[in-house]
Amino acid sequence: MFTHADIWAAIDALASNNKLSTSGLAKKAGLDPTSFNKSKRMSPDGKPRWPSTESIAKVLAVTETQFTDFARLTKK
Repeated sequence: MFTHADIWAAIDALASNNKLSTSGLAKKAGLDPTSFNKSKRMSPDGKPRWPSTESIAKVLAVTETQFTDFARLTKK
């Protein structure tokens, strides 16, 4: 099972592995550059905000990353 922290850690690692910031990764995928900002990972009331499957699919496509490889990034 993936946790909120696991998914965000994998996005951070994917950006880093591609020598990008999370904002650079978002821009490369055609997303708003602030999509993956740490400040947007929790709502003002403390509820976790998860990235959409569409956003994940877009970053996997532009980085030519298979989902299985992305899933491995969630495991430390």
